[in-house]
Amino acid sequence: MEIDSTPFDVLVRLDNGEVDRVELTGLVDIATRTIAAAVLRPTTKSVDAALLLARAVTPAPMRPGWPQALRMEYSALPYQRLLSVDERLRHAAAVPLIIPEAIVVDGGKAFLSKNFHAACNAFGTEVIHAPPRTPTHKPHIERTLGSAASLFAQFLTGYTGRSAEHRGRKVEDEPLWSLHQLQELLQEWITLWQNRPHDSLRDPLAPGRAFTPNEKYATLVETGGYLPLPLSAEDYLELLPTRWQAVNSYGIKIRHRIYDCDELVALRRQKSGIAEHKNRWEVRHDPYDIRLVWLRDHHEGRWITVPWRLLSRTATPFGELAWDHAARDLRAQGQPTTEDAIADAVDDLLERAGAGPDEDKPARRRRGGGRSSKVAARTQATSGEPACPRPERPPRPAALPQPAAEEADDEAIADVVPLRVFDARREAKKWW
Repeated sequence: MEIDSTPFDVLVRLDNGEVDRVELTGLVDIATRTIAAAVLRPTTKSVDAALLLARAVTPAPMRPGWPQALRMEYSALPYQRLLSVDERLRHAAAVPLIIPEAIVVDGGKAFLSKNFHAACNAFGTEVIHAPPRTPTHKPHIERTLGSAASLFAQFLTGYTGRSAEHRGRKVEDEPLWSLHQLQELLQEWITLWQNRPHDSLRDPLAPGRAFTPNEKYATLVETGGYLPLPLSAEDYLELLPTRWQAVNSYGIKIRHRIYDCDELVALRRQKSGIAEHKNRWEVRHDPYDIRLVWLRDHHEGRWITVPWRLLSRTATPFGELAWDHAARDLRAQGQPTTEDAIADAVDDLLERAGAGPDEDKPARRRRGGGRSSKVAARTQATSGEPACPRPERPPRPAALPQPAAEEADDEAIADVVPLRVFDARREAKKWW
C-alpha cells in the first residue's frame, strides 16, 4: 500500500461559522487500486495516519440514504463466502478489507513519527521510506488523490481548485459543507470508486477489458484467501500516541494536567521495571480528547483508564490544540499557566466560539475571526465522537451515606469555648 496526505481543494464551514481548509489522507492498495481508507482533518496528525490502518481492516458500514447498490451483497465481491468467515460484513458497504503487508511513505511528519511506526509494528506491516522529493516512488497514491480532486472535489460547493480561475469569486460565501458532512460524502464516493473500471487493472488474457477494484479483489482473494482481523478496544489503544510517565503520589502529570484514579494506588511512586524508559510507565493518549489517558500495567496485563482531575468541570471535549493555544496565550499575557487557569481559558474560548460571531462587528472582521476562532472551530470539528472505540471506564465509588436532615437536627450542639488572643509582648513581661 501507499499512504499520503494533501490539501483538499474544498472549503468547509466549521461549527462556529469559520471557513477553513482541510487535508485529505488516503491509503491505497497497489494490487487492486482499492482506497482502503481515507480521512479528512484540518491538520493531519500521526494518530490519523495510524487509525487509517484500523479503518483498512474494519468494515465500512452502510450510511442512511445510500443506494442499496452500494451494499457489499450486491457487489462483485464474494459476499456469501466472506460472510461465512467474517460476520461483520453483514451490513457493510462494498469496500473490501485488506491487511497491509508493507506501506510506502514519504517525508511527512505524520508518517515519520514513532506513533505511526509503532502502529505498523502492531499490524506486522513493513514501512518503506521513499527518497526525498521523489513522488514517482509512490505514484499510485499521488494519482488516486488527484482523481479524488477531479472526480469528486470539483463537483462540490466550495471547490477552490488550484488557482482563482478554477474557483471563481467569493467561494467562501457559498453554502459550504461541514467537515462531518464532507467526510460522509467522501466515504460514499470511495464506495462508488470501487465499482468504477480502472485502466490499470487489466488481465493479460483479456487486455481489452478494464476491471474494477472490487472485481480485481474478488479474483485475488480466490488465490490469496481472506483473513479477518477483528479489533477490540484495547487494540485501538495500540494505535494512539505513547508517553512514558511516572506515577507520582498525586497521579500522572501531562502538560500541567493531572490524571488520577483509585486503580493507581498500588502503582504510586513505583518503578515499572522498564530500564530503557527510565522505569516509567507506558501511557496512551488521544490528541483530540484529553479527558482520558490509558496506562498499561504490564505486570497484570491490563489497561487502566485514568480520567482527568477536572473531567466533570469541562462539559465540552477538546484536544491538545485548544489546550496548547490557551497556555500560549496565558504565557503571552504574563499570567500563570496552572491547570485550573488553562482549563478556564479553554472553557472561555469554546464558550465564545459556541455563541457565534458578534453581530455588532463589521462583516469583514467577523469573517476572519483570528487564530483563536480557528482553533476553537477545529477543536469542535474533531472532538465530537471518539475516533476509535474506548475501553469502559471503571465505575465510580459509591458516595458515603449522608445523615438525614431530621437526624442532624436532633443532635446536641456542643458548647463553643472562645479562645483568648495571645499577646506575645504582655506574656514576655511576666517572665521578668
